[in-house]
Amino acid sequence: MDYRKKFVIEPGEKVRLSKIDPSYTGKHESHEKALPEIQKHVARMDKLQYLLYADANQSLLVVLQALDAAGKDGVVRHMFSGMNPQGTSVFGFKQPSKDEAAHDFLWRAHLRTPAKGEVVIFNRSHYEDVLVVRVHKLAPKSVWSRRYKQINDFEELLTQNGTRILKFYLHISPEEQLARFQQRLEDPARQWKISEADYSERELWPKYVEAYEEAMAETSTKHAPWYIIPANHKWFRGLAVSQIIADTMSEMDLKLPPTRVNIAEIRRRYHAAEREEKTKNSKPEKAARKAKSPV
Repeated sequence: MDYRKKFVIEPGEKVRLSKIDPSYTGKHESHEKALPEIQKHVARMDKLQYLLYADANQSLLVVLQALDAAGKDGVVRHMFSGMNPQGTSVFGFKQPSKDEAAHDFLWRAHLRTPAKGEVVIFNRSHYEDVLVVRVHKLAPKSVWSRRYKQINDFEELLTQNGTRILKFYLHISPEEQLARFQQRLEDPARQWKISEADYSERELWPKYVEAYEEAMAETSTKHAPWYIIPANHKWFRGLAVSQIIADTMSEMDLKLPPTRVNIAEIRRRYHAAEREEKTKNSKPEKAARKAKSPV
Protein backbone atom coordinates (compact mmCIF):
# COMPACT_ATOMS: atom_id res chain seq x y z
CA MET A 1 0.00 0.00 0.00
CA ASP A 2 1.17 3.52 -0.79
CA TYR A 3 0.89 5.31 2.54
CA ARG A 4 1.48 8.66 0.90
CA LYS A 5 -1.90 8.33 -0.79
CA LYS A 6 -3.54 6.69 2.21
CA PHE A 7 -2.62 9.26 4.86
CA VAL A 8 -2.09 12.54 2.98
CA ILE A 9 -4.26 15.59 3.59
CA GLU A 10 -5.08 16.98 0.17
CA PRO A 11 -4.94 20.78 -0.23
CA GLY A 12 -8.19 22.31 0.97
CA GLU A 13 -9.44 19.07 2.52
CA LYS A 14 -11.30 19.33 5.81
CA VAL A 15 -9.69 17.37 8.63
CA ARG A 16 -11.69 15.39 11.18
CA LEU A 17 -9.38 13.43 13.44
CA SER A 18 -12.34 11.65 15.05
CA LYS A 19 -12.95 9.89 11.73
CA ILE A 20 -9.40 8.51 11.50
CA ASP A 21 -8.65 5.30 13.40
CA PRO A 22 -5.44 5.77 15.44
CA SER A 23 -5.18 1.96 15.80
CA TYR A 24 -5.17 1.29 12.05
CA THR A 25 -2.56 -1.21 10.86
CA GLY A 26 -3.91 -2.24 7.46
CA LYS A 27 -2.87 -5.69 6.33
CA HIS A 28 -0.12 -5.89 8.95
CA GLU A 29 -0.91 -7.96 12.02
CA SER A 30 2.14 -7.49 14.21
CA HIS A 31 5.50 -5.85 14.67
CA GLU A 32 7.27 -9.12 13.86
CA LYS A 33 5.58 -9.41 10.48
CA ALA A 34 6.11 -5.75 9.64
CA LEU A 35 9.74 -5.60 10.79
CA PRO A 36 11.36 -6.77 7.50
CA GLU A 37 9.49 -4.07 5.61
CA ILE A 38 10.46 -1.41 8.18
CA GLN A 39 14.11 -2.46 7.93
CA LYS A 40 13.94 -2.28 4.14
CA HIS A 41 12.63 1.29 4.22
CA VAL A 42 15.20 2.40 6.81
CA ALA A 43 17.96 0.91 4.64
CA ARG A 44 16.59 2.79 1.63
CA MET A 45 16.62 6.02 3.64
CA ASP A 46 20.28 5.41 4.51
CA LYS A 47 21.31 4.89 0.87
CA LEU A 48 19.30 7.85 -0.36
CA GLN A 49 20.69 10.13 2.34
CA TYR A 50 24.20 9.23 1.13
CA LEU A 51 23.23 10.38 -2.37
CA LEU A 52 21.56 13.51 -1.00
CA TYR A 53 24.70 14.42 0.95
CA ALA A 54 27.01 13.71 -1.97
CA ASP A 55 24.89 15.55 -4.53
CA ALA A 56 24.42 18.60 -2.24
CA ASN A 57 21.81 20.21 -4.49
CA GLN A 58 18.67 19.43 -2.50
CA SER A 59 17.64 18.95 1.13
CA LEU A 60 14.90 17.33 3.20
CA LEU A 61 12.93 18.80 6.09
CA VAL A 62 10.81 16.44 8.19
CA VAL A 63 8.30 18.02 10.60
CA LEU A 64 6.97 15.93 13.50
CA GLN A 65 3.94 17.15 15.42
CA ALA A 66 1.75 15.35 17.94
CA LEU A 67 0.11 15.48 21.30
CA ASP A 68 2.20 14.30 24.26
CA ALA A 69 3.41 10.66 24.24
CA ALA A 70 2.52 10.07 20.59
CA GLY A 71 6.11 9.08 19.76
CA LYS A 72 7.99 11.93 18.13
CA ASP A 73 11.20 10.96 19.96
CA GLY A 74 10.67 7.32 19.01
CA VAL A 75 10.42 8.18 15.32
CA VAL A 76 13.65 10.17 15.52
CA ARG A 77 15.46 7.41 17.41
CA HIS A 78 14.36 4.45 15.29
CA MET A 79 13.64 5.77 11.81
CA PHE A 80 16.74 7.93 11.39
CA SER A 81 19.16 5.56 13.13
CA GLY A 82 20.74 4.48 9.86
CA MET A 83 21.51 7.93 8.55
CA ASN A 84 24.95 9.47 8.73
CA PRO A 85 24.97 12.05 11.57
CA GLN A 86 27.31 14.21 9.48
CA GLY A 87 24.39 15.11 7.21
CA THR A 88 21.48 14.79 9.63
CA SER A 89 20.36 16.95 12.53
CA VAL A 90 17.38 17.24 14.87
CA PHE A 91 16.03 20.39 16.44
CA GLY A 92 13.44 20.38 19.22
CA PHE A 93 11.22 23.43 19.47
CA LYS A 94 10.53 24.44 23.05
CA GLN A 95 9.31 27.68 24.58
CA PRO A 96 10.95 30.56 22.66
CA SER A 97 14.01 32.13 24.25
CA LYS A 98 14.11 35.87 24.88
CA ASP A 99 16.09 36.37 21.69
CA GLU A 100 13.73 34.19 19.63
CA ALA A 101 10.65 35.93 21.01
CA ALA A 102 12.11 39.28 19.95
CA HIS A 103 11.94 38.21 16.28
CA ASP A 104 9.08 37.13 14.04
CA PHE A 105 7.79 33.64 14.83
CA LEU A 106 9.44 32.03 11.78
CA TRP A 107 12.91 33.39 12.51
CA ARG A 108 14.05 30.53 14.73
CA ALA A 109 12.63 27.96 12.30
CA HIS A 110 14.47 29.48 9.34
CA LEU A 111 17.75 29.34 11.26
CA ARG A 112 17.37 25.55 11.56
CA THR A 113 16.25 24.65 8.05
CA PRO A 114 18.53 22.25 6.16
CA ALA A 115 21.40 23.37 4.01
CA LYS A 116 21.80 21.68 0.64
CA GLY A 117 22.68 18.03 1.15
CA GLU A 118 21.22 17.85 4.66
CA VAL A 119 18.28 16.16 6.35
CA VAL A 120 16.77 18.09 9.26
CA ILE A 121 14.05 16.84 11.60
CA PHE A 122 11.91 19.31 13.51
CA ASN A 123 10.65 17.74 16.75
CA ARG A 124 7.74 20.13 17.12
CA SER A 125 8.17 23.13 14.88
CA HIS A 126 6.97 26.53 13.72
CA TYR A 127 3.46 25.06 13.97
CA GLU A 128 3.57 25.55 17.72
CA ASP A 129 2.80 29.19 16.93
CA VAL A 130 -0.64 28.27 15.60
CA LEU A 131 -1.23 25.47 18.13
CA VAL A 132 0.03 26.25 21.64
CA VAL A 133 -0.36 29.96 21.02
CA ARG A 134 -3.97 29.42 20.02
CA VAL A 135 -4.94 26.92 22.73
CA HIS A 136 -3.36 28.94 25.55
CA LYS A 137 -4.53 32.27 24.10
CA LEU A 138 -1.02 33.68 23.98
CA ALA A 139 -2.02 35.81 21.02
CA PRO A 140 -5.39 36.91 19.63
CA LYS A 141 -7.00 35.16 16.68
CA SER A 142 -6.22 38.16 14.50
CA VAL A 143 -2.52 37.31 14.98
CA TRP A 144 -2.33 33.52 14.83
CA SER A 145 -4.87 33.16 12.00
CA ARG A 146 -2.62 35.25 9.70
CA ARG A 147 0.20 32.83 10.34
CA TYR A 148 -1.27 30.08 8.15
CA LYS A 149 -0.52 32.09 5.02
CA GLN A 150 2.86 33.15 6.38
CA ILE A 151 3.74 29.48 6.99
CA ASN A 152 2.62 28.51 3.49
CA ASP A 153 4.73 31.28 1.98
CA PHE A 154 7.71 30.26 4.12
CA GLU A 155 7.45 26.60 3.10
CA GLU A 156 7.02 27.53 -0.55
CA LEU A 157 10.21 29.60 -0.33
CA LEU A 158 12.09 26.60 1.06
CA THR A 159 10.70 24.36 -1.67
CA GLN A 160 11.73 26.76 -4.41
CA ASN A 161 15.25 26.61 -3.02
CA GLY A 162 15.47 22.82 -3.24
CA THR A 163 14.06 21.65 0.10
CA ARG A 164 11.49 18.84 0.15
CA ILE A 165 9.13 19.08 3.11
CA LEU A 166 7.23 16.25 4.80
CA LYS A 167 4.95 16.98 7.75
CA PHE A 168 3.67 14.20 10.01
CA TYR A 169 0.97 14.35 12.65
CA LEU A 170 1.24 11.27 14.90
CA HIS A 171 -2.35 10.41 15.76
CA ILE A 172 -3.05 8.62 19.07
CA SER A 173 -6.19 8.17 21.12
CA PRO A 174 -6.73 9.65 24.60
CA GLU A 175 -6.78 6.10 25.99
CA GLU A 176 -3.42 5.26 24.45
CA GLN A 177 -1.90 8.49 25.72
CA LEU A 178 -3.05 7.68 29.25
CA ALA A 179 -1.60 4.16 28.96
CA ARG A 180 1.77 5.60 27.92
CA PHE A 181 1.69 8.06 30.80
CA GLN A 182 1.16 5.07 33.11
CA GLN A 183 4.16 3.28 31.59
CA ARG A 184 6.29 6.31 32.38
CA LEU A 185 5.11 6.32 35.96
CA GLU A 186 5.88 2.64 36.48
CA ASP A 187 9.18 2.39 34.58
CA PRO A 188 12.13 4.10 36.35
CA ALA A 189 13.94 4.32 33.02
CA ARG A 190 11.12 6.44 31.63
CA GLN A 191 10.25 8.57 34.62
CA TRP A 192 12.53 11.35 33.43
CA LYS A 193 9.99 11.94 30.64
CA ILE A 194 7.22 12.80 33.10
CA SER A 195 6.20 16.45 32.99
CA GLU A 196 3.95 18.37 35.33
CA ALA A 197 2.22 19.69 32.22
CA ASP A 198 1.28 16.22 30.92
CA TYR A 199 -2.07 16.06 32.63
CA SER A 200 -2.88 19.77 32.49
CA GLU A 201 -2.31 19.74 28.72
CA ARG A 202 -4.39 16.58 28.43
CA GLU A 203 -7.37 18.48 29.79
CA LEU A 204 -7.10 20.72 26.74
CA TRP A 205 -7.32 17.76 24.30
CA PRO A 206 -10.48 18.99 22.46
CA LYS A 207 -8.96 22.43 21.93
CA TYR A 208 -5.72 20.94 20.61
CA VAL A 209 -7.64 18.67 18.25
CA GLU A 210 -9.54 21.67 16.89
CA ALA A 211 -6.31 23.62 16.47
CA TYR A 212 -4.55 20.74 14.69
CA GLU A 213 -7.48 20.11 12.37
CA GLU A 214 -7.58 23.71 11.21
CA ALA A 215 -3.82 24.07 10.96
CA MET A 216 -3.44 20.97 8.80
CA ALA A 217 -6.38 21.91 6.59
CA GLU A 218 -4.94 25.40 6.05
CA THR A 219 -1.32 24.38 5.44
CA SER A 220 -1.31 21.03 3.64
CA THR A 221 -0.06 21.87 0.16
CA LYS A 222 1.33 19.97 -2.81
CA HIS A 223 4.85 21.15 -1.98
CA ALA A 224 4.55 20.60 1.79
CA PRO A 225 1.90 17.95 2.51
CA TRP A 226 0.60 16.84 5.89
CA TYR A 227 0.27 13.13 6.67
CA ILE A 228 -1.87 11.87 9.55
CA ILE A 229 -0.17 8.71 10.82
CA PRO A 230 -2.10 6.25 13.03
CA ALA A 231 0.22 5.95 16.02
CA ASN A 232 -1.45 3.79 18.66
CA HIS A 233 0.85 0.99 17.47
CA LYS A 234 4.43 2.22 17.55
CA TRP A 235 5.62 -0.28 14.97
CA PHE A 236 2.98 0.75 12.43
CA ARG A 237 3.82 4.41 13.02
CA GLY A 238 7.42 3.60 12.09
CA LEU A 239 6.38 1.56 9.07
CA ALA A 240 4.24 4.32 7.59
CA VAL A 241 6.70 7.15 8.28
CA SER A 242 9.71 5.26 6.92
CA GLN A 243 7.89 4.25 3.74
CA ILE A 244 6.70 7.81 3.05
CA ILE A 245 10.17 9.27 3.61
CA ALA A 246 11.94 6.63 1.52
CA ASP A 247 9.44 6.91 -1.35
CA THR A 248 9.68 10.70 -1.34
CA MET A 249 13.47 10.65 -1.39
CA SER A 250 13.37 8.14 -4.25
CA GLU A 251 11.50 10.72 -6.32
CA MET A 252 14.10 13.43 -5.72
CA ASP A 253 16.30 12.10 -8.56
CA LEU A 254 19.34 11.93 -6.31
CA LYS A 255 22.59 11.05 -8.05
CA LEU A 256 26.27 10.97 -7.28
CA PRO A 257 27.91 14.16 -8.51
CA PRO A 258 30.34 14.06 -11.44
CA THR A 259 33.98 13.50 -10.61
CA ARG A 260 35.79 16.82 -10.19
CA VAL A 261 39.34 15.53 -10.58
CA ASN A 262 41.38 13.90 -13.35
CA ILE A 263 40.95 10.21 -12.50
CA ALA A 264 43.64 9.13 -14.96
CA GLU A 265 46.17 11.47 -13.35
CA ILE A 266 45.21 10.35 -9.83
CA ARG A 267 45.64 6.70 -10.87
CA ARG A 268 49.05 7.49 -12.39
CA ARG A 269 50.19 9.06 -9.11
CA TYR A 270 48.79 6.16 -7.10
CA HIS A 271 50.63 3.55 -9.15
CA ALA A 272 53.86 5.58 -9.00
CA ALA A 273 53.55 5.77 -5.19
CA GLU A 274 52.77 2.05 -5.05
CA ARG A 275 55.88 1.19 -7.08
CA GLU A 276 58.03 3.45 -4.90
CA GLU A 277 56.71 1.78 -1.75
CA LYS A 278 57.44 -1.70 -3.14
CA THR A 279 60.95 -0.63 -4.06
CA LYS A 280 61.58 0.66 -0.54
CA ASN A 281 60.46 -2.62 0.94
CA SER A 282 62.43 -4.88 -1.42
CA LYS A 283 65.25 -6.96 0.12
CA PRO A 284 68.12 -5.25 -1.77
CA GLU A 285 66.84 -1.82 -0.84
CA LYS A 286 66.44 -2.78 2.80
CA ALA A 287 69.97 -4.21 2.82
CA ALA A 288 71.35 -1.04 1.24
CA ARG A 289 69.63 1.14 3.85
CA LYS A 290 70.94 -1.09 6.63
CA ALA A 291 74.49 -0.87 5.29
CA LYS A 292 74.31 2.91 5.25
CA SER A 293 72.95 3.06 8.75
CA PRO A 294 75.50 4.44 11.30
CA VAL A 295 74.22 2.08 13.98
